[in-house]
This record gives sequence, structure tokens and C-alpha cells, in this order.
Amino acid sequence: MDGMYDEFVRERITQLRLKKKMSEYQLSYDLGHSRGYIYNISSGKSLPPLHEFFLICEYFGVTPSSFFDSSQENPILIQKAIEGLKELDDTDTILVLNIIDRLRNRESRD
Repeated sequence: MDGMYDEFVRERITQLRLKKKMSEYQLSYDLGHSRGYIYNISSGKSLPPLHEFFLICEYFGVTPSSFFDSSQENPILIQKAIEGLKELDDTDTILVLNIIDRLRNRESRD
């Protein structure tokens, strides 16, 4: 069972990295590691320790819970939307929710 979660972590880091259009080397460098750090994670040679995992989440701007939410294809965008919603008053939040409902209903009709 551990292998399934290990593979998910590797694939999610790769997915987030590719969404930012960055190389393994660049991500390794940005996190303060040698050039092969992310390659070793992606290839299955290692996994990040817990404190590094939190740094990776912070780097991508996602929470650990959204990192592990496999239903979120792009957790970076979801997290940005949530942060934006937190800054709105109730009236504006209701307007955004109405737009979301309208878009969801339109997609179900298509």
C-alpha cells in the first residue's frame, strides 16, 4: 500500500512542476538542492522528507490537503481561487457562486 502513495507523491510533484513549465533542475535549484534532487524523487530513488514536502507545497502555493486531493487536476489554480474568495464580501462571494453554478449547468447541457 505504501507504494501507491509514494507513486502519487512523485506524480503530483511532476504534474505541478510541468504546469509551471519548469525543469527538474530548476525546481531542485529553487528549493535549494543539488540539480538531481527532483530527478531522484521523480525516478523513485527517494521521497522528500516531511519538512521538504511542506516546502514543496509552499513553493507551488498549494496546501497539503489539496496536494493529496486527486480530484483536483490543477490544485494551484484552485488554491488561488480559494485565496481570492477569502478576500470577497458575502455579496461578491454569492455572485461568484452563481457564476460557478451557471457554468456547471451549461457544461451539463452540452
